[in-house]
Amino acid sequence: MPGGPRGGFRLAFRRWRAGRPFWGGLLLALGGAEILLTLKASLDVVLHVGMQGLAGYLLPVVMLLCGVLVLASPAQRLFYSVVGVLVSLGSWVTSNLGGFFVGLLLGVVGSCLTFGWLPDQEPRIGRRRRRKEATAARAAATGTIPAQRA
Repeated sequence: MPGGPRGGFRLAFRRWRAGRPFWGGLLLALGGAEILLTLKASLDVVLHVGMQGLAGYLLPVVMLLCGVLVLASPAQRLFYSVVGVLVSLGSWVTSNLGGFFVGLLLGVVGSCLTFGWLPDQEPRIGRRRRRKEATAARAAATGTIPAQRA
């Protein structure tokens, strides 16, 4: 049922997602949430390396906040991504090796995706389509009919 309310929500969400660095913000927020969860885990394997206390909880909260703010305010994405990558790298020392490296990697990759995102970017054209357009342009210039490939 493409014309129903579900299809309208999906289209609206797709438009909203296209106007912001969605995957970068989501990965950054997930990295902060993962580090927070590993800090609260009651496992015997939890390492207590580095400074405990406020810094161990503050850095993942800042990561989570940066991820949410990237989604809420994409105009400030460069600042949030730089803060996010610095805080992600700092969590290696303060928060169980950055959530056993999973949260650290999620935060760094999400920050890099956010930093590299460009608004209003044209979608990339596939190689086949470029080749087909170039062949058609050459054929139009020479006045010949291009051969079809099987």
